Amino acid sequence: MADDVVIRFNKVSKVYRLYKSDKQRFLSMILRRKVEVRKFKAIDNISFEVKKGESLGIIGRNGAGKSTLLKLITGVTFPTTGSVQVNGQVSALLELTAGFDQELTGRENIFLKGYIMGLEEKQIKKLEQDIIDFAEVNEFIDQPIRMFSSGMKARLGFAINAVINPDILVVDEALSVGDAVFSAKCKKKIRELIEGGVTVLFVSHSADKIKDFCNRAILLVKGRLVASGGVDEVIEKYKQSINMSTAKK
Repeated sequence: MADDVVIRFNKVSKVYRLYKSDKQRFLSMILRRKVEVRKFKAIDNISFEVKKGESLGIIGRNGAGKSTLLKLITGVTFPTTGSVQVNGQVSALLELTAGFDQELTGRENIFLKGYIMGLEEKQIKKLEQDIIDFAEVNEFIDQPIRMFSSGMKARLGFAINAVINPDILVVDEALSVGDAVFSAKCKKKIRELIEGGVTVLFVSHSADKIKDFCNRAILLVKGRLVASGGVDEVIEKYKQSINMSTAKK
């Protein structure tokens, strides 16, 4: 990849095999028996690039393929055809409480998630207090995380992913964290990361949020990339696609 390109999709498709039951899945995957299966193409021959420091909006209706696109970028799943290249450390604000061990303390979970992200112990220690302060969980940080409220867990999850200052930050509608004051704090932090040169992918079906954070956007419709360019231009095409879909009903 060119030095200024941090993400490249080249003719990427992702096909899921949909089984009628878990029994059929077992017969197919473990015993290698032929069973009836339906194939669903979640991503269909997509190509695009993201340059270092860009804030790219990924917009589309539910079922457009946005979540699958994120899973491909974060390495949760892999393409059926084509190639995905990612250059840099990726931090994902997806399911904020995923990966926490309920029996470990909040502090221990900071280290656990840091290790999962590929950080070394000395790096985590350097960021530890900043994460605790940002999450506003100082009093509870040495308690088992099962004792945290759902809001406290989400705040800690956001803080871990945002404070580590990644090369690439993936945000999936994760800004409604806690109360209005903390949500505003999260938005401010993401803007600081963007201004600091972090590459941000912001996934939403809210045109206002895309406008708020992004300088470029792509539109997905039923797994296909149908528009790429300036935010206003892509959002207008998004609105047109919604109107067309509504008219057909």
